[in-house]
Formats: sequence, C-alpha cells, structure tokens
Amino acid sequence: MQSKHNKQLVPLAKQLRKEMTKEERHLWYDFLRTYPVRFSRQKVLGKYIADFYSAEARLVIELDGSQHYENDNMEKDAERTDYLKGYGLKVIRIPNNEVSRNFRGVCEYIDAAVRQSLSQLR
Repeated sequence: MQSKHNKQLVPLAKQLRKEMTKEERHLWYDFLRTYPVRFSRQKVLGKYIADFYSAEARLVIELDGSQHYENDNMEKDAERTDYLKGYGLKVIRIPNNEVSRNFRGVCEYIDAAVRQSLSQLR
C-alpha cells in the first residue's frame, strides 16, 4: 500500500479547499469546523483527496453530487472506499442534496458515526 501522504496531490487539495462546493462549505463552516473531534478538509490520503477526514475517529466523510450515482463513478467510489478501508478508515458517503435538505439529520448521522468509531477504538 502506498504512503498515506502524496505530495503530488497537495496543490490540488489546496485548490479544492478554496473552491469547495456550497454543500462542503455549509457542512464545514456550520458544523465540522467547530466539532469537538478535529476534522481536516480536502485531506490527501494516498492517491485520493478526502472531502473531510478525522484522524482521531479514523473517519472519512465524502459528499456526493449526482455524478456519483452513475455506474462508472459508483465503481470508482467503491474502489476508493476499499482503498481507504485498507488504511483502517471508515468511509461514509452523504448525498449533497441531503446536506441541503436535511442538514440537522446529516450532522446527527456524522456525530453518531464519530461516536461509534471512537468507542470501537478505545
């Protein structure tokens, strides 16, 4: 398995941080940025850039737009999830429209996933 840090992707990760989608901005600024367990945004993990990552909870959060539900992209997402699981990370995928439509529910779901992950690590 490749090193968890890939310097070649750092410039792209920085660019993605500056150009977050409205759903990523909403989740970051209105929840994750001040969440008690630290999250990073647009974090390089091997050959991928995770939307949000918590090292402490060993959790990756991916926000998915409609393009992620096309067959080719679903296969690529499954490969990506398997790759990240190889590092012992849990990956949760949340549709963008859920962030817009049910923000509180999304936050509760993330909180439950973090709590579950932390309880399994202790």
